[in-house]
Amino acid sequence: MYTEINTKMKIYISKWLLFMFFLVAAMIVVGGLTRLTDSGLSITEWEIFKGFFPPMNNDSWLSYFELYKQIPEFKLQNYSMTLSEFKVIFWWEWAHRFFGRVIGLSFLIPLIFLTIKIGIKKLYNFYLIFFLICFQGFLGWYMVQSGLVNNLDVSHFRLSVHLLFAFIILSLIFWNYLNLINLNKKDKKITNYIPEFFLLLIFLQIIIGAFVSGMDAGKIYNTWPLMGNSYFPDDNKFISLFKLSAFSDPSLVQYLHRNLAYLIFTIYIVISYITFKNKIFYLFKPVIILGLIILLQIILGILTVLSGASILIASSHQFSSILLITSALYFLYKNKFS
Repeated sequence: MYTEINTKMKIYISKWLLFMFFLVAAMIVVGGLTRLTDSGLSITEWEIFKGFFPPMNNDSWLSYFELYKQIPEFKLQNYSMTLSEFKVIFWWEWAHRFFGRVIGLSFLIPLIFLTIKIGIKKLYNFYLIFFLICFQGFLGWYMVQSGLVNNLDVSHFRLSVHLLFAFIILSLIFWNYLNLINLNKKDKKITNYIPEFFLLLIFLQIIIGAFVSGMDAGKIYNTWPLMGNSYFPDDNKFISLFKLSAFSDPSLVQYLHRNLAYLIFTIYIVISYITFKNKIFYLFKPVIILGLIILLQIILGILTVLSGASILIASSHQFSSILLITSALYFLYKNKFS
């Protein structure tokens, strides 16, 4: 598809995609901080257009605050919150939504320009990404709704879907960027779908990580490598792992998150062994980068647990997951097409 686009236009598109990649990555970080600061329910209406600008006067602030006072989070948890304290959580949620609007416009306007210049047939991938960006806005509101009536927090299932689609959008942008800058092919590669399975495990880990965040599961069992005094959490039975209710149990979700990390690391060792044993030289750099980021992610994960999910460390852990997905995609792409 991209071979039909001239070199100058490829450069423009690749720079645009790189810009969008950083915007979406920043959005994921801001979204994580919005969750960690318990700010996600501070705006109780969708406000597709109205919310583009923040409150401009005291009456507007009081109106938002009164709406917040109607939901369970305020009534049962933050009932003593002042307007000044409300403004802190409001700004996080407003910034998160504002970022979403900026991303949508930053993708749509160049997409319209490119459609005029080179035609829609060569841009189907980009229209898919734009559709997912719009759909992500809907998923964000669908998530927020789950915490407005009967719950103190949003559904961790809806949170995980919202985060998953953010990473899917990020991945598609990065994959298309790689397609634009690298069109060479070689024969020698890792087969048996190991790289694809490895990437799938990382996406699964992101989903489980969202469960951990959504249920504040990182604030329990703040020890490592054991969970308290044993490897398996002592407030549960092993058989409970095989029930659907396990995904709503904080200690079991943390257990799954830990052990999935160990599995990912084990498969990385297998990938490294295959790469270096078979002297697949062009994969040496991607594999080394991937290993360093996995090590960083594991260390930050351990520190997150030991700190009781400190906001700074937990946010760094989420940011490193962006690096992890990116490096895994880079490795997969190099293995398939370089």
